[in-house]
Amino acid sequence: MEFRNQCAEYFRDLQDRICAALEQIDGSTKFREDVWRREGDGGGGRTRVLIEGMVFDKAGVNFSDVNGILSDEFARQIPGEGTGFSATGTSLVLHSRNPMVPAVHANFRFLTKGDKEWFGGGSDLTPYYPDRQDVVHFHRVWKEVCDRHPLVANYQRFKKWCDDYFYLPHRGETRGVGGIFFDYLETHREETFQFVRDCGDSFLNAYGPIVNKHKADQYTQAQKAFQEVRRGRYAEFNLLYDRGTVFGLKTGGRIESILMSLPPVVRWQYDFQPSPSSREAELAEFLKPQEWL
Repeated sequence: MEFRNQCAEYFRDLQDRICAALEQIDGSTKFREDVWRREGDGGGGRTRVLIEGMVFDKAGVNFSDVNGILSDEFARQIPGEGTGFSATGTSLVLHSRNPMVPAVHANFRFLTKGDKEWFGGGSDLTPYYPDRQDVVHFHRVWKEVCDRHPLVANYQRFKKWCDDYFYLPHRGETRGVGGIFFDYLETHREETFQFVRDCGDSFLNAYGPIVNKHKADQYTQAQKAFQEVRRGRYAEFNLLYDRGTVFGLKTGGRIESILMSLPPVVRWQYDFQPSPSSREAELAEFLKPQEWL
């Protein structure tokens, strides 16, 4: 319990620091905070959402520290004996106003079930009009984090894990340009916690320079419409495949917090095909797993 409380304290502080930095980047509005509790003595969390800012159409940063009982069916899908669980972590999804600024996702968490306990998390970038230098920067930050913790982290392994996980099989494409993803890290607990803290502390280094570089870029309404088409793919993944969404729904989580990750405006345009050789068509080449470094 003491170790889990240490994890929760870190994740709570991480939410505070990231929200403060994002408010400074946006410069126009503040996060709304909803403090919520699970039924009984099942813990709770803080959901923070920034809506209709100058930089972000919607930015959500969640902290949660919950516990409870899983259904027998869902418990069989998760390591550990019994049906009791606990989970604490920070998760975020940022949807930019400017289509030249990529969307980004990150989450870092610690879970327990029976005698099992493990860390999971990662971060991935989803551009609409990709800039290769941005992609290289994003991946380089995460490689440097992994390289600082060789006992528990491996960039190539976690990069492939990310490419494989954030994949839409019905579309035959990745959700974005990847990053790192890891789950069920249960050995070397203290070193793994150091790695996860390093990840959390490095998120703003990975994403901040990219958003600041492009937040004032010019764009057209047609480019904004393309962003909304691509957001449809983001929504498809989160609703069809994302394990975090499933976990939240299966454990009776707060629905507004679970679906916080969805973009505010999305369009599904029938049989959308970008013009050949257009900037929109170039995106397809970025949605194939490759060695960015």
